[in-house]
Amino acid sequence: MAWEIRAFDPRDTEAVVALWEEAGLTRPWNDPRRDIERKLQVQPELFLVAFDDGDGTESRIVGTVMAGYDGHRGWLYYLATALTHRKRGVARAVVEEAERLLLAMGCPKIQLMVREGNESVLAFYDSLGYERFSVSNTGKRLIVDA
Repeated sequence: MAWEIRAFDPRDTEAVVALWEEAGLTRPWNDPRRDIERKLQVQPELFLVAFDDGDGTESRIVGTVMAGYDGHRGWLYYLATALTHRKRGVARAVVEEAERLLLAMGCPKIQLMVREGNESVLAFYDSLGYERFSVSNTGKRLIVDA
């Protein structure tokens, strides 16, 4: 394994945003930099990055996951892997590390949302033992980023 996992550092911001854009995770109504700023205020230790040192001269962010625990259940967001590192275990490793940290906090269950039609991501979570179930999600924006 040429990459390692650690907590996000604010110096990672631009590399992380670029990775999220490459992975198709960003949306016009969510400012990723503001999402990062907000996460750094609440459980920043649950914002993980995988980095590849490559030849040892320059480190590159190749994976992310943002997790949270509200006392009832854990959530995963912003799971991303660089195109160059897909199918190499990066996503599995960052999810497993997030699960480990959540379990250490006493979290009994993890949930996440996958956009409709994203079958490859659903298959990935199936392979990790996540269970599909039908729910309707609702939301209300309290702060408009745009």
